[in-house]
Amino acid sequence: MSRVLVIGAGGVGSVAVHKMAMNADMFSHITLASRRVAKCEAVAASVKQRTGVTIATAALDADDIAATTALIQAVKPGLVVNLALPYQDLAIMEACLAAGVNYLDTANYEPRDEARFEYSWQWAYQERFAAAGLMAVLGCGFDPGVTSVFTAHARKHLLDRIDTLDILDCNGGDNGLPFATNFNPEINIREVTAPSRHWENGGWVEGPALAHKQVFDFDQVGPRNMYLMYHEELESLARFYPEIKRIRFWMTFGDSYLKHLEVLRNVGMTRIDPVMFEGREIVPLQFLKALLPEPATLGSVTRGKTNIGIIATGEKAGQPKTVYVLNICDHEAAYAETGNQAVSYTTGVPAMIGAALMLGGQWKGSGVFNMEQLDPDPFMDLLNRQGLPWQVKDLASPLAF
Repeated sequence: MSRVLVIGAGGVGSVAVHKMAMNADMFSHITLASRRVAKCEAVAASVKQRTGVTIATAALDADDIAATTALIQAVKPGLVVNLALPYQDLAIMEACLAAGVNYLDTANYEPRDEARFEYSWQWAYQERFAAAGLMAVLGCGFDPGVTSVFTAHARKHLLDRIDTLDILDCNGGDNGLPFATNFNPEINIREVTAPSRHWENGGWVEGPALAHKQVFDFDQVGPRNMYLMYHEELESLARFYPEIKRIRFWMTFGDSYLKHLEVLRNVGMTRIDPVMFEGREIVPLQFLKALLPEPATLGSVTRGKTNIGIIATGEKAGQPKTVYVLNICDHEAAYAETGNQAVSYTTGVPAMIGAALMLGGQWKGSGVFNMEQLDPDPFMDLLNRQGLPWQVKDLASPLAF
């Protein structure tokens, strides 16, 4: 059954359904649902104009398990693709279990009242999905997602053993604005302001947020400051690749972004606990989100490229080896194809690919899976054919940082 229900009509949801419509041989029927049905209708109009494909739309409060279950039962999809907020992951997983449908998302569950990025809540669903004969795939975006598949590809084809792994995420795009996030502002700022954490010698090493930086020369972008931070795929990679002695995640930030973020933190605008304002409770970060540009609107003004990949050191045929697996994506090309900037594109395309592999039966199983547990070969093949071509470079030596 190649019917799919996509929940979430932001930039990532828009890219995913555009790409699904461009692959009608993989997706026979597409329904897009969101709390605000007008957003779905705007995406549907763009899909129709660009591809000629008509998609269905629906209004949905994804926090409401009964309503989500009812929509799934009405649509009768073979798969639910959750591109909503990570706070809603567990409610949508519950609805999939109730309706007997497979599940895929791009970001791990987070509680609303604490910036905790871990898979424990979703891994706890392993036995229930397995008993139901259903498959749940977690983190099918770029990072997590493609970077996890890059790691699986490196371990399967390029290295006999991985000793160290560094994930490098560079957005070299410029939208001309003094401060704007390239994906959901609330989620972005929660991630960036969390303490840094990396895996080393069997345990976690923690430090202050944005305290450790290095300069790296990214192909087609140039030298950029990248900062050590925590990202959820570190947890799953450490679990499923216990041989790796050190796993780190690096992300680039411009000076203007960091300057504004420092001021916002200092005045309390990044707080996620409620405060009283004129007799009612508000969450400062949610109020800030309402003031910032909607990332889905930035496609037409963003120029430049993203460069995201992994550098893995290890051994091949008894010799030390270092490989760099990466993708470069152009903001303007992404916008020309789907009407969205490259950060949304690099997350929405992998979600579409994962959905296609699940619906097509190349990825199948019972239980809860992270991306690195699955066969990387069909995914890597579709990346090349669906707009995110990858390349492999042999490096002369491990990185110095």
